[in-house]
Amino acid sequence: MFGVTEAFGRSYAGAYDAIYRSKNYAGEVELVERILLRHGLSGPRRILDLGCGTGNHALPLAERGHTVVGVDRSPAMLKQAGAKSSAAHMKSAVFCQGDIRDVDLGRRFDAVLMMFTVLGYQREDADLMAALATTRRHLEPDGLFIFDVWNGLAVIADPPRAREITVTEGNSRIIRKTRTELDAERHLCRVVFDLERTDKNGGTERWQEEHVVRYYFPDELERVLGQNQLDLVSLRSFPDDEAPADERAWNVIGVARAR
Repeated sequence: MFGVTEAFGRSYAGAYDAIYRSKNYAGEVELVERILLRHGLSGPRRILDLGCGTGNHALPLAERGHTVVGVDRSPAMLKQAGAKSSAAHMKSAVFCQGDIRDVDLGRRFDAVLMMFTVLGYQREDADLMAALATTRRHLEPDGLFIFDVWNGLAVIADPPRAREITVTEGNSRIIRKTRTELDAERHLCRVVFDLERTDKNGGTERWQEEHVVRYYFPDELERVLGQNQLDLVSLRSFPDDEAPADERAWNVIGVARAR
């Protein structure tokens, strides 16, 4: 069994946007809007972003006219989201701290998002079912649940490898080395990040984060969604949703409709 240190802590939250600067958030937001339109949800909508992180999906959606509530359990990540929201004078995006396994906002939405494999952080079946129950509790009947996860078919066919990236943030340089280990029996991938930030004066901060991410198979997703009154209506490659969710698609995007 993996021992997990705190994920998305203060240091990682501070480096998060720099590390993922090349991630095509704008394209992903456009995809979310296309999915909404494709399934009959045109125009401005009420959207709940569970596991919103630093707001990189929530804020662009709010800029496009949607009313968005973002929920995350990490105060450090929410601090980043709040700062960006304030700088943009964004009033249609609200952020609050909460655990997606039990948060209850007392209201319903047209769509619920779990982007950037938030569902993958629900490692145990009890966690998964609780997060999906939260999703259904906050959805209007016929509302949409949009999520992306790691695809078990591709993870087994093309196992993860060690990687290293270097990015800059102002006068700082950040190096992140990634090591991985599969637990095929439990459908988990242990991801260890070794990070180093060096400032212009040569000062260095080093830290490590351990993330354990669950990957899913298509039939498994259909089953657990159905158990929570959510019908899987689409599962495609992500971010290219024109391609199938086969062994070549490490990331897949799913769409489920609330009964």
